[in-house]
Amino acid sequence: MNIKRTSKFVPIIIALSVIVGILIGTFFANRFSGNRLNIINTSSNKINDLLHIIDDQYVDTIDIADIVEKAMPRILSELDPHCSYISAVAAKTANDELKGSFGGIGVQFQIKNDTIYVTNIIKGGPAEKVGMLAGDKIVYIDDSLFVGKIVTNEETLRRLKGEKGTTVKLGVIRNGNKKPLSFNLVRGDIPIKSIDATYMLTDKLGYIKINKFGETTYPELLFSLAKLEQEHFKGLVIDLRSNNGGYLSSAIRMINEFLPEDKLIVYTEGRKMKREDYKSDGRGSYQKMPIIILTDELSASASEIFAGAIQDNDRGIIVGRRTYGKGLVQQPIEFSDGSLIHLTVARYYTPSGRCIQKPYAKGGDPDYELDIITRYQHGEFFNEDSIRQTGQIYKTGIGRTVYGGGGIMPDYFVAEDTTLITPYYQEVASKGFINQFCFEYTDKNRKNLEQFKSANDIAKELHKNHVLQQFIEFCDAKGIKRRNNMILKSQPLLESTIYGNIVYNILDTEEYVKYINHDDATVHKAIELFNAKQTTPRLSPHDKAGNKKTACNKVQRIIRNRRIA
Repeated sequence: MNIKRTSKFVPIIIALSVIVGILIGTFFANRFSGNRLNIINTSSNKINDLLHIIDDQYVDTIDIADIVEKAMPRILSELDPHCSYISAVAAKTANDELKGSFGGIGVQFQIKNDTIYVTNIIKGGPAEKVGMLAGDKIVYIDDSLFVGKIVTNEETLRRLKGEKGTTVKLGVIRNGNKKPLSFNLVRGDIPIKSIDATYMLTDKLGYIKINKFGETTYPELLFSLAKLEQEHFKGLVIDLRSNNGGYLSSAIRMINEFLPEDKLIVYTEGRKMKREDYKSDGRGSYQKMPIIILTDELSASASEIFAGAIQDNDRGIIVGRRTYGKGLVQQPIEFSDGSLIHLTVARYYTPSGRCIQKPYAKGGDPDYELDIITRYQHGEFFNEDSIRQTGQIYKTGIGRTVYGGGGIMPDYFVAEDTTLITPYYQEVASKGFINQFCFEYTDKNRKNLEQFKSANDIAKELHKNHVLQQFIEFCDAKGIKRRNNMILKSQPLLESTIYGNIVYNILDTEEYVKYINHDDATVHKAIELFNAKQTTPRLSPHDKAGNKKTACNKVQRIIRNRRIA
């Protein structure tokens, strides 16, 4: 009887337990989240309701998915300048860049007159294996004519790239052949190098140019260092100019090669992320190698972490111009369709404790986007005294003054050289006539130019053939007014720019970098400092006086605080 009576109340007891559980859960959710969860749920429901109302009642047919795609960036722009939304296609391209390879056919190309011109063939790639050549014009892809307005960079990449092992059929027009050639290519892994050049600047000073920090950059660095070892290098220049960053982990592994054990490289911290320190493990092979880092206004993020770790640990010197000023850490969060957002989850801090993020306003800040132009107009690229360092003051390991809140200031400033820039040069450059001429000249003279294996040999050939004069006549035909005095003044700049572009079209990136570095003021400054044995940071007279004053004040405070017992 007792068992039967009890069984009647079981459903009631279970129901009461569920209700009590819900009430307790609601209490604690409100208690500890400050009703934040309810606010988020209410807001998201409101957005969903709005989309349903538009889809159901709006006067015209609307693509809701397109509205969402356009709204995502607007929402994220209300946070900070580096939160962003990336479509599935763009996300794959960005990931390929940092992963170090992609599935493709192994060609570099340019689009001219609605036609794909192959400018370079990647060694060992599918295109080289089937016999394609630089100068070929791709007019058919998979038996479909591919010329005209449909030919864009995005559409070309979409059709030529693809999963490794898949096939693509190309129809190609080649100079000297009356009929199109047909090639069947099996797509393969095409490497994307993050180190553009490795060579000796002098008989003792090595040079490495890094364009990004990707998955393969650290192994590439080790390979470059091994190459320089064979040349018996005694000092190293790492060029991070125009390097806008990449993976934090890659930068940390690379910096570790140059720091003694237990040196702080960087630390990150955010509202939901506890402080995390990254320190050197003492296993780096170049802990005492003299090192010089080159930076400019486009060196950002991981580049600034690298430069900041070297500077704050007084491990080497920074030469060039002030860096971009990005001190926010973004975490990629992927959606089911392959699109993703980059959400800022933390700030990173250099070893001295400074965050070098430049100021910004939430909700879209036009001044932030135009900061580089503002710096240029203010004269910062040309005069060190024009640089405003107004952030909080920090000290390096030996007591040198550094500043937060606006990038990494170099130890040795090198102004941008604009003495050879004239209105004539600006006009032909801004209208794209230099690139256009160089492409056409390369295409017409490819067989002759391909016999030369160094940038200097190509430059001599171009000079002998009066290529500058040919360029001026090319611009005449385009309606550019000839200004002889300006052309004479800009002649060295015009020649180096034209020759450099043609070198890039014929040879690899390393030869191009070697060529442009011949007249590079920042590279020359690095060589000068190395030869003068000035690669070890030293205290300035101002810092010495400031540190002495700080020490005196500390002693005085101790004396004042003494008590007699």
